[in-house]
Amino acid sequence: MATGVILVAFALLGAAAAQRVVKVQDGPLIRTEGSHVTIWCNVTGYKEGVEQDFEWSMYLPSAPEREIRIVSTAQPNYAYAVFAQRVNAKEIYVERLSRDSAMLHLLKVQAMDQGLFECYTPNTDGRYLGSYSARTNLTVIADSLTVSSPAQTLSKVEGDTLQLSCEVSRTTMQHTHLSVGWYLKAPEDLSAPPQELLTLSKDFVLRSGGPYRQRMSAGDLRLDKTGATSYRLTIHKLQPADQGLLYCQAAEWIQDPDGAWFAMTRKQSDKTPLRIQPTDRDFSIQVSTERRSFTAGEPLELRCTIEAQNVPERFFSVSWVFSSSPVAVVGPGAVPVLGSDYVAREAAGHMTVRKESPNVHLLKLQRLRPDDAGKYICRVTEREKTPTGDFIDRSKRSRNVQITVQPLKSNLTVLLSSNSSEVLEGNVMQLICSAQAAAGPLSVVWQWNDKQGDRPARDLASLDRDGTVLYGDVYGERSGYGEIRVERQRADAFSLSIYNVLPDDEGQYSCTVSEWFQSGSEAELSWEKIGEKSDTKTVTVKTVESSFMVSASSRTPSVIYGDSFDLLCLVKPRHNPRVPTSVTWRFMPADTEEGEGDFKELVTFTREGTLQWGEQLLGLGTRTTVDRSLSNTNFRLSVTRVGRREAGKYQCTAVLWRKNYDDSWSRVANRTSNLLGISVVQPESKLRVQKTNQSLVHLEDSRVRLNCTVTSQTSPESLHAVLWYVRRAGVGRGSEADELLLRVERWGALEYGAYADEERLRRRARAERLSPRHYALTLDRAESADSGTYYCLVEEWMSDPDGAWYRLSRDSSGFTQLLVRQPEARLLVEETESNVTVAETGSIRLGCNIPSQSSRDSRFSVSWYAERPDEADDQDEDERRRCVFSVGHDAIFGNGDCSPVEETGPDSRLQFQRTASDQYSLTIREARPADGGRYYCHVEEWLLNPRDSWYRLAANDSGYVTVNVLPRESSVKSVVCSNKALFYLVFFYPFPIFAILLIALLFVRFKSRNNNKSQEGKNGAPLLWIKEPHLSYSPTCLDPPALSLHPGSVD
Repeated sequence: MATGVILVAFALLGAAAAQRVVKVQDGPLIRTEGSHVTIWCNVTGYKEGVEQDFEWSMYLPSAPEREIRIVSTAQPNYAYAVFAQRVNAKEIYVERLSRDSAMLHLLKVQAMDQGLFECYTPNTDGRYLGSYSARTNLTVIADSLTVSSPAQTLSKVEGDTLQLSCEVSRTTMQHTHLSVGWYLKAPEDLSAPPQELLTLSKDFVLRSGGPYRQRMSAGDLRLDKTGATSYRLTIHKLQPADQGLLYCQAAEWIQDPDGAWFAMTRKQSDKTPLRIQPTDRDFSIQVSTERRSFTAGEPLELRCTIEAQNVPERFFSVSWVFSSSPVAVVGPGAVPVLGSDYVAREAAGHMTVRKESPNVHLLKLQRLRPDDAGKYICRVTEREKTPTGDFIDRSKRSRNVQITVQPLKSNLTVLLSSNSSEVLEGNVMQLICSAQAAAGPLSVVWQWNDKQGDRPARDLASLDRDGTVLYGDVYGERSGYGEIRVERQRADAFSLSIYNVLPDDEGQYSCTVSEWFQSGSEAELSWEKIGEKSDTKTVTVKTVESSFMVSASSRTPSVIYGDSFDLLCLVKPRHNPRVPTSVTWRFMPADTEEGEGDFKELVTFTREGTLQWGEQLLGLGTRTTVDRSLSNTNFRLSVTRVGRREAGKYQCTAVLWRKNYDDSWSRVANRTSNLLGISVVQPESKLRVQKTNQSLVHLEDSRVRLNCTVTSQTSPESLHAVLWYVRRAGVGRGSEADELLLRVERWGALEYGAYADEERLRRRARAERLSPRHYALTLDRAESADSGTYYCLVEEWMSDPDGAWYRLSRDSSGFTQLLVRQPEARLLVEETESNVTVAETGSIRLGCNIPSQSSRDSRFSVSWYAERPDEADDQDEDERRRCVFSVGHDAIFGNGDCSPVEETGPDSRLQFQRTASDQYSLTIREARPADGGRYYCHVEEWLLNPRDSWYRLAANDSGYVTVNVLPRESSVKSVVCSNKALFYLVFFYPFPIFAILLIALLFVRFKSRNNNKSQEGKNGAPLLWIKEPHLSYSPTCLDPPALSLHPGSVD
């Protein structure tokens, strides 16, 4: 027993070693709202080599039994809606640490995330053994940590002492620790990580950053807690490296159940800028220029650079001096103060003095003069404040910069160009006169001459060096309307623009440029022409009439009803606002006879760009649109939902106009385009009717439905007219035998054909529209005459855009062969044959049973026939048989298929009975010998047709009943049977007497056995054995009962 327990224990230990175990970070985990939360989960005891998946879910405290799925490593759409958005935004994700370890990340935990978190690992071993999930509790608390520091900007001198305070507090109910530290961030590189100065850790251990360890050991760096929430940083002997942004950072720590400390939240105070002035106050000056030799009129730039430490924090004044004369002084505020000789020059914009940067100052003379040659120096003065509060000035000057200025010589060159050597009439002609190597101000004179140059040149306009424009006498009026303009585009470029060029503007254009130089002092200035150059350009003007042409085109000369077409009128050359075009579309209807009709105006694009509709409107004016291109060269006429009224000939006409400079208009040319013929045709029919041939068999008086299905149609707005035809048997399709049964118009009206009246179908035929594409013909109470071949003919009707209906096409369906037949003959009459023997004056009962009939509405005509055995053999069958009785289907006696020999009446021997609808009987009373023979019943089945007429459907005969009639005889039997008293004496009274004698005999036998037991046989058998007497009895009165004792009945 002990051995078995030990084996079971070892087996359990072995099973436990192979069990799967899922572990999750111990809880409860307390985290602050908005912090980054991580929860690890790992699994052991699984089949090696299989990567494990992790599925995270949670349970809210309000619903601890309801699982809310969060994220899974195996299923991308695992999360429920409450977490799906955060999972898709990567605010919640799973980081796989290894094949069997993962970590859940919640980047910004929310208060709603508080609850029980479950890590589940799906089974990968093929069997279940161990645990597959683990849970931990997460508590989310409010973030109450606050960190603040007084906002200030500090400026210290190298070697001073700095003290900064920081307030850190929290109101967390849980047991937490704080860590407080000071950090320094370099201002020149804000992307660099901050430098740790000094930190008081959560374990109350003071540590410093790498560069500050030695200074903390020397006592120059310390952190003191001066109150419950106050911390103070002290730095002795400040160094230039301490300059930057200082801030305080605090973190709140909590210890998890596994003993590890976790920083729930971190916060920083406002940054305090700290500037440290180094003790080195020396500086140097350097003046630079690109070159020292200039030509009069060129610009001079001198830059004075101050080389020193921390220049922006120091106060420097810069003075410019030329040949011992002050030029300008720029103070620490960067406001220049000019010398008296340079005020007017600076006001004229010929001089600039400014501070480009904290350590660079600029002196710029725009146009050098010969008297600007000489020595230039830069003097820099720094003002400092001593510890006593006094100010001292230290000055330095740069080396002399010698500048030479050469007298000005003209190297002027002129080039005349135009936007085009050939200008289209009405366009803009622009001439550019460019001067190169010009040192002074320029003036220009524009002139015109014809191409041959035979006549003196005419002055167009002139522009002097001050920018004043004067126009010639010939062009003064045009310039007044703005058609001629002269401009200075740059200091060395001039333009002549002629708007709305006329043919007379063709010729040679020349520009003459003069270069000027200003000499003398600012008080007494004079201008001197130092050079003059000119250039000529020939311009040709192309008249618009020579290239004016109009053409019309269309991509759709044939248009389907309801479609649209575009007509394009192309006008060349391109549109010019000064030479605009008016375009008119004209139209002639297609039904106009040749030579009789005129084109009518549809719409006109006026030269002002407006629309003017004509007397002829296409599509009632609502389906016609017109537009034109931005260049006014393409004019389009569009007509939508085209009808037959839009068919015809189209053309466009264009008129070219010229706008004069006085705003008057002149008609230049007129052009007419080619003709465009537009034909409007009916759309191609897509009408298709289902052409499946079928055969239908129906019984008379039933309902027949024939279907007609439209499988496709040209348009969803199409309407159908349906015609139903019937073809008589044996005649081909298309002949006169295809009779129109009825027609259903597209608007639903019903019209019967002549065939419907002939065959009495008007009240029995109905047409239905089951759906927009499904039609049916129903025949009520079908008749045999309705048999034939039926088909439907579908007409597709469509409405044109003008509202007129037209028949587009016709299509017929497949053939439906309809056979209306009478019910199948199923009449059966019982054919059992029998023999019946009756006595004379007895009754003969003849039955006629119908076990099967063709219809439940059937009626029967029943007749009984008899065949006499004594009839001559040479008679035919009809002569040998005799009609006994008949009843018609209308229940009238004698109205069957024969006339009985014996008439029916109150004294008739025939008695007819109908015990059920299918059971008939005939009784012949007081039978006679002549009634003997073979009897059978003849049944005819009758039905009522839909026209309320009876017709015979089937007939059948029953089996024969052979009847024997015994004639009457005078015998003992007849005497006995005829006398009632004698009948009882012979057949009834002997039986009781015989029974009494038998009982007495048995009693005597029984008494003798009791008294004489010794007489029994050895085997115990009695000596006397009486068998049951055999009684023969005939129930009829013809044979009397017989009682007999057979041999062996008494032993």
